Amino acid sequence: MTAPSTLPPGAAASTPISWSDARREQAFAGWLALVAPLHGLEAGTVRLASADASFRRYFRVDASGGTTRIVMDAPPDKENSEPFVKVAQLMAQAGVSAPQVLEWDRAQGFLLLDDLGRQTMLDVIDPAQPEAARPLYDAAIDALVRWQLSSRAGVLPAYDEALLRRELALFPDWYVAQHRGIAIEGPLAQTLARSFDQIVQNNLASPSVYVHRDFMPRNLMVHPDSGALGVLDFQDAVHGPITYDIASLMRDAFLSWEEEFVIDMTVRYWEKARKAGLPVDEDFGAFYRAVEWMGLQRHLKVAGIFARLTLRDGKPRYLADAPRFIGYIRATAGRYRELAPLLRAADQIEGIQAASGYAFGRV
Repeated sequence: MTAPSTLPPGAAASTPISWSDARREQAFAGWLALVAPLHGLEAGTVRLASADASFRRYFRVDASGGTTRIVMDAPPDKENSEPFVKVAQLMAQAGVSAPQVLEWDRAQGFLLLDDLGRQTMLDVIDPAQPEAARPLYDAAIDALVRWQLSSRAGVLPAYDEALLRRELALFPDWYVAQHRGIAIEGPLAQTLARSFDQIVQNNLASPSVYVHRDFMPRNLMVHPDSGALGVLDFQDAVHGPITYDIASLMRDAFLSWEEEFVIDMTVRYWEKARKAGLPVDEDFGAFYRAVEWMGLQRHLKVAGIFARLTLRDGKPRYLADAPRFIGYIRATAGRYRELAPLLRAADQIEGIQAASGYAFGRV
């Protein structure tokens, strides 16, 4: 998960850019001097726009005509910019608003992008007013359907079993073992392994489309005039389960809704997807079950990622949202009989109650 953390209005202009590598600072200055005249940039106005969970950084720079541009700083030894450029083109071809790549220094990892604004969908949502949020979610669903309709096999990496399992492994490796200090052995190891087998099997049964992999309000920008949504943080897109992005949208990393609203918006997506000819299940109940199982995989992965960001990368603010994901995990596992062992394991990990045993099948 690499969602940029947008700075509050006014903060960016006063936030100096620091460089840990003097050579990279010099390389950036040289690159900016080359591209600034081509795009009417005011080089002296460069300031930090957002921080990222990865090694990418984003700067904002003023341009002629009162406009602004975004610069991505993606060190090539740590970040591969090629997927970002490729998916940006795919988004544009799909009719989805995304940053246009105006310049790209592949060797040095500097990109000049158009600016989609300063407000994310998360910024303008009032969690206490779900009805007021509906138009934004409708717009997000419309963008998602357009993105999925443009899908072609063999263009993006496959969200296959190997990738699903690597992501699931983040939960025992980082959240359970490293964060909670619990050894992955004995009945707990068996429970997680068998539960993961069930999750992977269920998720691979869904038809495949383009998957953003972090399609949530924090990565959707609201145009200040039209209210249209632009999409960010798409560089990890894959070709995989159609259930993934709607699960991400409605079971957010930083915002939780009552289930009634979640179901209602998922129904809206399902209806639009069916009308558009996307391969969703004809029965909404079956589709919603598949969305929940896909969401469960994501929740386990993100809990692991948030622990890793804290323990390995020194970014503790992410782990503060881990309880939200544990809540998602427990809610979904508690809804399906075959996941009862996973629920008991989660309770044991969190110290909610002593696990009384592990069983599979009918309980």
